[in-house]
Amino acid sequence: MSTNVKVAAAEASPWRKWAPLVGVGVIVIYCLAPFYWMAVSAFRRPSDQFSNKLIPAPFSIQNFKDVFSGSNGFGKGLLNSLIVAGTVTILTLLIGMVAAYTLARLDFKFKNAVLAIIITTSMFPGISLVIPLLKLFINIKWINTYQAMIVPSLSFALPLAVWNLTAFFRQMPRELEQAAMVDGCTPAQAFRKVIIPLAAPGVFTTAIITFIAAWNEFLIALSMTNKKSVQTANVIISQFTGTTGRDQPFGSQMAAGVVVTIPLVIAVLLFQRRIVAGLTAGGVK
Repeated sequence: MSTNVKVAAAEASPWRKWAPLVGVGVIVIYCLAPFYWMAVSAFRRPSDQFSNKLIPAPFSIQNFKDVFSGSNGFGKGLLNSLIVAGTVTILTLLIGMVAAYTLARLDFKFKNAVLAIIITTSMFPGISLVIPLLKLFINIKWINTYQAMIVPSLSFALPLAVWNLTAFFRQMPRELEQAAMVDGCTPAQAFRKVIIPLAAPGVFTTAIITFIAAWNEFLIALSMTNKKSVQTANVIISQFTGTTGRDQPFGSQMAAGVVVTIPLVIAVLLFQRRIVAGLTAGGVK
């Protein structure tokens, strides 16, 4: 009987070995297939934009030339996206780290209720806030300004950042600050010189997630701007009219999508180790 069990286990072992790899492969293909098709469509000639070939033939960069030519304002849109996403990320980290450290270290009444309220504010759908924000920004003359896009994005990014960083700071021992203060540091210096460097994985993870969310934001940017001089790249892509103004801009939209995605891919590849470290921090004490 034991011999049969061993034989059956030996026969099943190859499946146990390859099944996880097959699963990972399926997930990777599922995730990368849309981006691959976008890249393939971007490198087709405008006349071949509705072709179903898996490899563009002949290979063409005309769509990329069309994206950066003319008066569509895509180059300015990339700069605007960088300004908005970069500002949102920096402000989120500055405010979020202080708030998270306070919630993690100080003991006061209703602290858990405060955390619950913070995370609850991120659950409001963006579409429900567009009309009130639009009316408010019209009254204070913020329409067609960077702050009209930065402030709402900041309100969506901060709750998640505070929640993540609070959990990260909680698992750091209090003895770190105490040792720093014994050596002559003030509480602020201990936080700046000791805690923040040690919290780098969690901070990098929060920064990347915030930057990606702000870079991809579309609804607020579309609602609060109607001038190309301040519109982000995502809004400008949605308003492409084609090279002649009447043709279907499918190829140029795919090329613009590739250009917009490249900064995110580069950021993730550069900081992937810190991102993984931040996501897994606290899993083992």
